[in-house]
Amino acid sequence: MVDQETPDDDTAGASPTTDDPDQVSFLGAPEAPSAAEAYRVLARKYRPQTFADMIGQDVLVRTLTNAFAADRVAPAFIFTGVRGTGKTTTARIIAKCLNCVGPDGTGGPTIEPCGVCENCRAIAEDRHLDVVEMDAASRTGVDDIREILDGVRYKPMTARNKVYIIDEVHMLSRNAFNALLKTLEEPPDNVTFIFATTEIRKVPITVLSRCQRFDLRRIPADMLADYLAKLAAAEGAEVTPEALRLLARAADGSARDGLSLLDQAISHGAGAADEARVRDMIGLADAGLVYDLFDNLMRGDTATALTGLRAMYDAGADPLVIVQDLLQLTHWLTRVKVVPDAAADAAATQLERTRGRAMAEQLTLPILSRAWQVLLKGLAEVQTAPSAVQAAEMVLIRLAHMADMPPPADLVRRLTNGNQGQPQAAPTTAAPPPAQPSQGAGTQGATALAARPEPPPPAAPPRGDTTASAPNPDHDPDSYAKLVAEFGRRKEGKLYNHLYRDTRLVAFRPGRLEISLDAAAPADLPGQVLRCLREWFGPHWQVSLADQATPQSTLAETDDAARQAQWSAARADTVVQAVLDAFPGAEITRVSPIAAPADGDPAPLPPEDGDEEP
Repeated sequence: MVDQETPDDDTAGASPTTDDPDQVSFLGAPEAPSAAEAYRVLARKYRPQTFADMIGQDVLVRTLTNAFAADRVAPAFIFTGVRGTGKTTTARIIAKCLNCVGPDGTGGPTIEPCGVCENCRAIAEDRHLDVVEMDAASRTGVDDIREILDGVRYKPMTARNKVYIIDEVHMLSRNAFNALLKTLEEPPDNVTFIFATTEIRKVPITVLSRCQRFDLRRIPADMLADYLAKLAAAEGAEVTPEALRLLARAADGSARDGLSLLDQAISHGAGAADEARVRDMIGLADAGLVYDLFDNLMRGDTATALTGLRAMYDAGADPLVIVQDLLQLTHWLTRVKVVPDAAADAAATQLERTRGRAMAEQLTLPILSRAWQVLLKGLAEVQTAPSAVQAAEMVLIRLAHMADMPPPADLVRRLTNGNQGQPQAAPTTAAPPPAQPSQGAGTQGATALAARPEPPPPAAPPRGDTTASAPNPDHDPDSYAKLVAEFGRRKEGKLYNHLYRDTRLVAFRPGRLEISLDAAAPADLPGQVLRCLREWFGPHWQVSLADQATPQSTLAETDDAARQAQWSAARADTVVQAVLDAFPGAEITRVSPIAAPADGDPAPLPPEDGDEEP
């Protein structure tokens, strides 16, 4: 179906004005114009004049046919859909159906207007006094709607029904919509409103609720190609099936766009058009070249791929269209990979059925999925980049380097299977969970892949009730590390940090603690610690300060040494080394122990900001 702007009075796209219906072709086309007759573009010349001429809108035609048969025609319709699917054309056909009187002048409303009575001819030529068309894009105000509403009160002058067709109705102002509401709700018996829009969401719900809504669908490419073939034959043009398929695909479901492209192709080829001429006209890349380009990218042959892209660009192909073709090819290969019967589709080209199936068998779904993501992101870059061809080249380089990269799961599986039976690095035991490293010199941007599944970090000891427990020597911590962890468990964070980082153990036994302090620790730290211990465990606790500093390590230094040993063991692991060799530039960013810590071991707080992992 074709949706086109209102034709001029002297060049209307109507059916031939003959009294013999047998002289009308199945396309509703007029006879060959005389030499004096002005040329008309195909979109106007072959504009459907009846529902029988329409294509791709079976639901709409069936609903309206039943409505006319049962005398249940609504007083208001709204048609929505993409450009060129037949919204305004359908409105005019309905106007003819409501006002047709037949060749003898005695007929009534019918779903098959005769096309020869005065009402049908006048509506087709856009000169009927009772059928008013208004373009809401140029007449958006409430005053324009008032002109229509003033005429609604009067009966039709020559026809049975007054029909008001408002195109692009979403462009009306809010006040204009409000002015329509009462009339739409209770229209006169002899008035019909028909609205058309491409932006249905911009139409107020109060208007939609008063209309019968029809969503006109995109016309399938194979159906549109058959339709264009009939029109080309009627025009005496020789257009190959491959060229028609390209035109239908470029029309993107719009019959009007397809007719405009067919008109251009016939002129471009002087009455004949083949695939090469249509590609040259539209600016498409040759399908075989697109397959060659994709094949080179999947093989990682970047130089040949860039040479092919430059050749297509020099031949006139748009870089954006080339990336779109690669996206379309990726989708087709993925579809054939998942549903092999898709290659037998009648709408598919011979190239898609043969070479496409062969390529789909060679590529895996992870590779195709990764290619889709790279091309989809690259499409936006090509659209916004200052130089489209340069952006397209960068997209192809990225895709070529990613295409031959094995999926991480396959790499891990191969490495794991290849190292079965070999001694593995012994996991570090009784080590605290490592902190997340900061982005320093040790991590240069690349995230390392784990050589084996990383176990979950060991759980911290359960946090008990923070209220003071009854004094009981049996509940005393049995190690200095557990005593320090108790401060963290009871939310004494400041004291915990000083004990963990700034305090060195001299002597410990349950009920007795002797420590030395670093310069960062407060002088009254032993008194604060003693007060908490006596409150939690009883008055038998004693805390003393050593006379001189001890060479013992703090808990933070001990944990850091254990962490260093963990990282050294991880680097020495044969599987990890194999992963780092397979992915140059990768770095280890975290190491977690495989064996969980023993029950009751303390879990120190993470390092403070600024601390670096090795």
